[in-house]
Amino acid sequence: MNLVTRPDTGEAGAMTVAAEDPKVAALAASRSLNPHPEEVTDEVFLAAPFCDPRDVVQVKYEMVRRVRIDKIPVTRAARAFGYCRQAFYEIAAALDAGGPAALAPGKPGPKEPTKLTAPVMAAIDGWLTADASLTSKDLVGMVLDEFGFTVHPRSIERALSGRREAETSAEVEPIAHGRPGR
Repeated sequence: MNLVTRPDTGEAGAMTVAAEDPKVAALAASRSLNPHPEEVTDEVFLAAPFCDPRDVVQVKYEMVRRVRIDKIPVTRAARAFGYCRQAFYEIAAALDAGGPAALAPGKPGPKEPTKLTAPVMAAIDGWLTADASLTSKDLVGMVLDEFGFTVHPRSIERALSGRREAETSAEVEPIAHGRPGR
């Protein structure tokens, strides 16, 4: 069951409504569900039937559009869409750099390895080039001696495996899209 918060015109203010809404489920699955749709107060946005304050990508896009096209002051637009002025500029820069897709929240968590960084993997590659008989347990000790931290043998195996797969897939010729002879 999904919980949707909608503004209520009654005296109670806002009420939480339990609903089985496939759009809410899709937005949540894509991490595009606005955690505070009630903060979107822009009258033009809310009056449009296709605009949904629960869709954070749409909210961000429309906020930037209102400033750039409708010439609304940044501070007023940011407040009406539930953001601060600084967030507006960050959102506008992301939109300029990557288009609407850049407004979607990225995957949470670290984006790159924290221990098996490029310099560490270069050292591991060098050690393996010098002695191909080294095991992942041998490499753990060498990483500890050289870099001063421990790493699990399986982490080294996964990192090496991932690099081999990337090298192999880069060498494979692309598949032709279409029928032969055309």
